[in-house]
Amino acid sequence: MRRVRLVGDFTRVPALLLRAVEIGLVLSFVAVIAIPPPLPTLVVVGVVAYLVAVMSYDSWAFIREARYTRGVTRRRMQAAALASLAVVLALVCAGFASVLPGLSWIWDELSAVLGLASAIGYFVAFAPPTWLRRAWQEPEVRALLAQAVRLAGQASVADIIRDLEQATADAFGAPRALIALFDADARSLRVDGHELPPALAGAWRQQRASLIQTDFSAIETGQLQALADLDARAALSAPISTNTRQIGELIVLAPRSPLFANSDLELIELFANQAAVIFESKALIDQSAEVRAREEAARLKEDFLSSAAHDLKTPLTGIVTQAQVLQRRAQRDPSAPADRVGLDRLLEQSHRLKDLVLKLLDVSRLEHGSLIGERVHEDLGELVQHLAAQERARWKRVNIVAEPSVTALVDTPRFEQVITNLVENALKYSSPPSPVRVEIRHEGDDARVSVHDQGIGIPIEDQAFVFERFHRARNVDDRRFAGMGLGLYIARGIVEQHGGRMWVESSAGHGSTFHVSLPACTAEVAAPETAPDR
Repeated sequence: MRRVRLVGDFTRVPALLLRAVEIGLVLSFVAVIAIPPPLPTLVVVGVVAYLVAVMSYDSWAFIREARYTRGVTRRRMQAAALASLAVVLALVCAGFASVLPGLSWIWDELSAVLGLASAIGYFVAFAPPTWLRRAWQEPEVRALLAQAVRLAGQASVADIIRDLEQATADAFGAPRALIALFDADARSLRVDGHELPPALAGAWRQQRASLIQTDFSAIETGQLQALADLDARAALSAPISTNTRQIGELIVLAPRSPLFANSDLELIELFANQAAVIFESKALIDQSAEVRAREEAARLKEDFLSSAAHDLKTPLTGIVTQAQVLQRRAQRDPSAPADRVGLDRLLEQSHRLKDLVLKLLDVSRLEHGSLIGERVHEDLGELVQHLAAQERARWKRVNIVAEPSVTALVDTPRFEQVITNLVENALKYSSPPSPVRVEIRHEGDDARVSVHDQGIGIPIEDQAFVFERFHRARNVDDRRFAGMGLGLYIARGIVEQHGGRMWVESSAGHGSTFHVSLPACTAEVAAPETAPDR
């Protein structure tokens, strides 16, 4: 009966089974007391069968519990199961000794060995020495210490909490562990957004580890579902604190208090201190990342101001200079005819300044996701041919090869901006008379536009950054090729907001090919809606 109650310390035992064991114990006791020795073989066999059945249930119950537990608790349950099995075998030997008295010395020796084994097994299971518990818990402790650096580098605090809770539960062989963090605004400990019941916050208030044994079902568990689901009766807790701040509390929950030992207070303090180190490391990593982000933002701002000032200065200088020249001529001879060359130069520099300002505005719209307007079905071949006709003077070296009916849903002005940027770059970075080839074709379910030149190319180490803001390849001479490094950044943003992608294939000194891929439209889809007249 006592051993069944020991089983009940670790797992739930049906009440009906407890009553049946009690009745069997009373009947066995009455039979042994009431019947004078020697006991009839039938009585001996009956008593032994009763004890074997009880101990067999104990062994099975501990084996079953071991399957659903972890860490030190699993090892304790396995030891208890082996001890119960040794008792069963010892009882079987005692039964054989009564039935076969001629070989009783053999059965007595076996019973003594099995009895000793069961005593050692129960001692290890229910009162393991501290050194043995530590040896059982060492793998989980080592695992936590080994992954401390990885945990501190987790993407979020929620991930750290999840992994710490799992590691702690494994080390103590408990069903569940919780980490409650202190909410400075609410002035309380919170788990998953809910306030921790005061009965579990003793370690936080006292700032030392504690073992709580109570019926948590009496606590309002609606706020903390883990208590209700687990039907917890014991909790081991320790504060998570550093010298400078109190972070929270580490709690290990169990349905039965015998899962814990007083020596576990030292271990949970170790886990709580390690958790504090991890949380502090996470805070330092986040602060470092924030500082680096601010430094990077400041660097980008400086790069932008330097690049913008340099590129805006050139056309502004040209405009001011030409305006001053025209002013002096007008002052010297008001009746002189207009300087057409000077006016053309003034207009050219004004357009250049306008383009730079529009690029800066496009960057702002792109980052706010408002760059793309209304889209229509466009034949990309016709669109590129139309652009070539408009820019006939500058696009003399451009050869266009287009498959028929390569149609996509696009914001026409913005997609023209993409093509213009790619072609203008190809012309700028390749010397006459080398041609620039624009190819429009179907590629599976996509519409593909490729712009190939035979220019200076892009070094391999720069290709990963060529679509970033203000980036220019290291083989670009700023004195020969003016620019802010925004064109490709804007072009890729336009393509991506169309649901497409953009990439480059290049090698230094051998030219570049920029590819634009968009979801293609079938003829049936494109027919009802056509592009507007140009």
